[in-house]
Amino acid sequence: MELWSSLLCLLLICTLIQTLLSVSKSSKSKRLPPGPIPYPIVGNLLELGNKPHKSLAQLAKVHGPVMSLKLGQITTVVISSAPMAREILQIQDLCFSSRTIPESIKAHNHDQFSVAWLPSTTQWRNLRKISNTHIFTTQKLDANQHLRRKKIEELLAHVQKCCEAGHAVDIGKAAFMTTLNLLSNTVFSVDLVNPNSDAAQEFKSIFWGIMEEAGKPNLADFFPVLKKIDPQGIRRKMSYHFGKMFQIFDKFIDERLESRKTSGSVANVDVLDILLNLNQESQEIDMTHIKHLLLDLLVAGTDTSSNTLEWAMAEILCSPETLSRVQAELNQIINVKIQILN
Repeated sequence: MELWSSLLCLLLICTLIQTLLSVSKSSKSKRLPPGPIPYPIVGNLLELGNKPHKSLAQLAKVHGPVMSLKLGQITTVVISSAPMAREILQIQDLCFSSRTIPESIKAHNHDQFSVAWLPSTTQWRNLRKISNTHIFTTQKLDANQHLRRKKIEELLAHVQKCCEAGHAVDIGKAAFMTTLNLLSNTVFSVDLVNPNSDAAQEFKSIFWGIMEEAGKPNLADFFPVLKKIDPQGIRRKMSYHFGKMFQIFDKFIDERLESRKTSGSVANVDVLDILLNLNQESQEIDMTHIKHLLLDLLVAGTDTSSNTLEWAMAEILCSPETLSRVQAELNQIINVKIQILN
């Protein structure tokens, strides 16, 4: 206990010194937008409360649509109006296009290879070009229309089976399984999960772990002096989740490269094949970039979609009037009687 107390005191002293130095530097720098006066060391962190979006809205009423906050040792400018957001995101977008990288995203150096987190550099433009040209084109999306139809039919069959058996439908799990299998077929030409296995829950726990660690307040983001020790273990946990996904990708990549060595093998012409072709033919993208791009595609395309659908269903069930309109619209469009039992 004495050792930990000494370390904590040392960290507080170092943080205080860095804070005082940063205050000294900021006083000599350009004038910042108005904002609440920060407290020593913690800055304005205590003013955010347990609902930061509401706290920021209240602070904006006092300090204006552009205000500065000191979050720990990090100076942050908050935009709270549509005209100013348009100025930042549309008119001056090139100046503000780079994103602040949370410490959690730096696990496995993901920030150095991810198209979602790279700054606007040649590397980012190359990855964006590959994505737009070979993955997200209208032709590619149209070619995969049969996959989307097939997965929706499987989802409806699963719901129908549950209804006939009198079992409750886990909307979150069903939506997660559908979106994950749709993406995995697009990327790897295989289903990653099925209703009768525990794999869906395993993948969901990995994806949820990634989202949870990425969104969790991290002391190392507000006090850079703490980065090396990772006091909350967030970066360590994110490294574990990323590592699990990279193991799965390595398995698929190795199997695909091995199958290509066999004469007469049939190409799948999926996203993985496209990326491997680019790697072997023109060296436009290396294996590390491939794995990090696959991580972006699967995590961003699966968990967010399934969570949005689950929340939408929960809100609809709480609004009988909205539920009736949705049922009527579905009945009119697809000519199928829709009934949701309480």
